[in-house]
Amino acid sequence: MVYPFVKYSDETEVVFSSIKINENGEETLFVHFERPTENGFDSVRFELPSYKITYKEGNYSEQEIELFRKVVEQGAPYFYKWAREGGIKIA
Repeated sequence: MVYPFVKYSDETEVVFSSIKINENGEETLFVHFERPTENGFDSVRFELPSYKITYKEGNYSEQEIELFRKVVEQGAPYFYKWAREGGIKIA
């Protein structure tokens, strides 16, 4: 399952996944950033808890990717919380 998080003014949409258990018994999830382009999408995906980029395609700059990394690192506890709750509940 994938849950919406935010959509930025440049059309980048951010989603996060439900929690999975990896082969080491760790809870993992991913946070995916994607914006439409004329030829498809710019995309980058981070895996938690390692913060590794597991997928990257398109033309996000290194500066944008570092900003995304900060969002993921600072938001990690919330992504796990919201994934356990089935997404962000907005009244």
